[in-house]
Amino acid sequence: MKLKQLSLSIAALCVAASAGAAPIAAPKLGIIYDAGGKFDKSFNQSAFEGAERFKKETGIKFIEAQASSDTQAEQVLRGLARKKLDLIVGVGFSQTQAIQKVAAEFPKVRFVLIDSIAKGGNVNSIMFREEEGSYLVGVAAAMASKSKKIGFIGGMDIPLIRAFSCGYVQGAKSVHPKIETFQNMVGTTPAAWNDPAKGGQLARSQFERGVDVVFAVAGGSGMGTLQTAKEKGKLGIGVDSNQNYLHPGTMLTSMVKQVGNAVYDSFSQVKAGTWQPGVAYRGLKEGGVDWVVDKDNRALVSPAMEKAVNAAKAAIISGKTKVVDYRVAGKCPV
Repeated sequence: MKLKQLSLSIAALCVAASAGAAPIAAPKLGIIYDAGGKFDKSFNQSAFEGAERFKKETGIKFIEAQASSDTQAEQVLRGLARKKLDLIVGVGFSQTQAIQKVAAEFPKVRFVLIDSIAKGGNVNSIMFREEEGSYLVGVAAAMASKSKKIGFIGGMDIPLIRAFSCGYVQGAKSVHPKIETFQNMVGTTPAAWNDPAKGGQLARSQFERGVDVVFAVAGGSGMGTLQTAKEKGKLGIGVDSNQNYLHPGTMLTSMVKQVGNAVYDSFSQVKAGTWQPGVAYRGLKEGGVDWVVDKDNRALVSPAMEKAVNAAKAAIISGKTKVVDYRVAGKCPV
């Protein structure tokens, strides 16, 4: 009986090791960017910078690729998996189905999916509480707006982007319940992330209706929104990466999403042998999202605004303020 129990224990340990517990001195790593590309000055670039930071600190290189469509994502993922990489990071919700399918085909390869959830005993899905960070910049927007009309330009019309928008409006209305909000999406396909002309056009339309602060959550399309805000003398809010430096003087703040840290941590965990599959959520409490005050926007953020935003942040972290997640509720409460 004891021999049987010992055999079962050894088998269990083997399973645990294959799922991601064994340390790897120089793991083979890969990262696949979505349609926005690694130099989108936003989401993908943050992921790239996290991978680069890991490479500089450890000397361990990584393979990178870009997937412009769901079909291409599956092909690229399978190609990297065949190289027997130890970990492959898929950046963006659009790779969900591809990772779920390829992970099942290559159970010895570990996968990380950022911004969505994929099933699999060798998959770690990393989600962010975008609604919490968006709430903070919504507070800032409401306090900065003189017209009490604020705008939102989203990229692809999906629940994730609606979550940003909903959090933003909740934050703004916590300051001024009757503030007017205007929202537009660039499109309904992945091309919506790479149309700065459309992003600028939508912003211009909102400004003509009285909006004086706009939050751009549109990848490359958002560059057009922020550029137009500068040209019209309005305030823009950046997203994912700190975009304050793009247009100092008209960038109110940026809602940062620490995608780079998620990539860096994932690479480090594989190297150390601490990587585990499952689902992880990163919000304000976990340092996954935040707002930014630096030299490029310091003059635009008043002491009263900074105090109010930081108070809202503390209330969310403590649980006093509950920000509704559009993806869970299926609708926005305000």
